[in-house]
Amino acid sequence: MTDTMTTNPTAPFAAPGRIAVSEQVAAEWQVATLTEIRRETPHAATFRLAVPGWAGHLPGQHLMLRLTAADGYVAQRHYSIASAPDDSGHLELTLDHVPDGEVSGWFHTVARPGDTVEVRGPLSGFFAWPGDRPALLIGAGSGIVPLMSMVRHHRRRRLGTPLRMLVSARSPEELIYAAELGPETTPVFTRSAPQGVPVGRMADAHVAPLLAEQPPGGWEAYVCGSNAFAEHASRLLVAAGQPVDRIRIERFG
Repeated sequence: MTDTMTTNPTAPFAAPGRIAVSEQVAAEWQVATLTEIRRETPHAATFRLAVPGWAGHLPGQHLMLRLTAADGYVAQRHYSIASAPDDSGHLELTLDHVPDGEVSGWFHTVARPGDTVEVRGPLSGFFAWPGDRPALLIGAGSGIVPLMSMVRHHRRRRLGTPLRMLVSARSPEELIYAAELGPETTPVFTRSAPQGVPVGRMADAHVAPLLAEQPPGGWEAYVCGSNAFAEHASRLLVAAGQPVDRIRIERFG
């Protein structure tokens, strides 16, 4: 995600549709060691972290990351977890290089394998998807990051639960995880596109067909992106017949 992010508040108890998150576990800071850096787009890269004491997470959750400078200055940011849950002791974060972003700037220009940061989490049960219900994922830009954790979880566990993803990007070059996306994903390009592919904002024509042929029980919709995109995508979903109480939104910006 970007250097700032807001999420729906986590319920203090296990409410229907929410995943309980242990406040004790989430409050503990752990040392994470950077082990790998992979370029995704000209402005985004994936950073793989070894976190031996990580208690696990659910697709869609995020963590708090803390950097401490030599002079004691501290910067903290929320970042979505890109990797699927596993027992490898590693997590992956995919970060845009935000102009003037203290933390993303450090990752993109200074960080090298072997460097350490601190993390705590997982955080937010509201946006988590355990794989137990059909999921319609809609994202834009780096909003694809928590959604990709869900896609990877779906593939890793070979889940039969229906899952579809619509993702908006300025161009094919700016589409994060482009080489990894499969038939479950429909990309929408707003600035430039491959020959024969229309260019334009995500519209009813992209969303309505998915709502017209819903799986048994309907979709649980997960929307992630900027404030403007989240509002736009939510309106498209509601107009196409998606119940408002089955739309989960995570915003940044």
